[in-house]
Amino acid sequence: MSVPLRGLVPILATPFEADGSLDLASLRRLTEFELASGVAGVAVFGMASEGFALTSSERRQILATVSQVVGDVVPIVAGVNATSTVTAVEQAQEAADGGARALMVLPPFMIKPGPAQLVDFYGTVAAATDAEVMVQDAPGATGVSMTAGLIEQLSRLDGVTSVKVESPPTALKVSAVHDLVPRDFAIFGGQNAQFVLDEYARGAVGTMPACEFPDLLQPVLDSWEAGDRHKARVEFTRLLPLVLFGLQSGIAWAVHKEVLVRRGLITTATVRRPAADLDATARDTLHAILDEIGLGTPDV
Repeated sequence: MSVPLRGLVPILATPFEADGSLDLASLRRLTEFELASGVAGVAVFGMASEGFALTSSERRQILATVSQVVGDVVPIVAGVNATSTVTAVEQAQEAADGGARALMVLPPFMIKPGPAQLVDFYGTVAAATDAEVMVQDAPGATGVSMTAGLIEQLSRLDGVTSVKVESPPTALKVSAVHDLVPRDFAIFGGQNAQFVLDEYARGAVGTMPACEFPDLLQPVLDSWEAGDRHKARVEFTRLLPLVLFGLQSGIAWAVHKEVLVRRGLITTATVRRPAADLDATARDTLHAILDEIGLGTPDV
């Protein structure tokens, strides 16, 4: 990549019609909104994208649609969430061929690999394409733990250029990784940016949250980068109720989409099973949070 990956890289939701089919018009509108918000990149097929519920054909359609909107403006990061080396290579090659400039790669998790197997896995996936590889350290979802020392080993592999740390406590893990890896190895946070400022304070250079509030989060990061840490924390504290509400297991996808519907960015909040819909109480609570923030149709 001509410019190293860093900054705000939201995970795009996958909009569906009421019948569960892809809503590519909403996906285009959503992608345009992310660009207008000043993001540094966009990601597809991540956990917040319901990547686990997409067919191979749908993945190709989604990547083609996002690529058409993005062009060369920002990099596209594609999630690779396969359960074996051979299927991960297949996903990686399809994503790279479709225009992804980086790959956010989960470790295989059906059969838990050991450290040596993980080194082999990431080395093989990285060698399969010219796209850069981001190690996704997400033991809560995969049950696969990676020590800071193992991530340092992975950082030495050709083509492995970054890590997304989602292993709590994330700020401490960021510190541990930062102390070991080369300075040009990028550390990102996830977990819907819950601890983004603490992660930045410890060496992270980017964050990859859900996609419904980049126009509110980007100014926070701008304040931080400008050295106004107090302003950044005040602005971020205002967003915390929404950030936390979107971290609830099982309904997180419905939360993200309900906000996007309210903002006029997608048409329906339809999710695919086993993701769950919001019940009336959760929906009312979410809208109360949005009212307090004053979050409606985006200004960008």
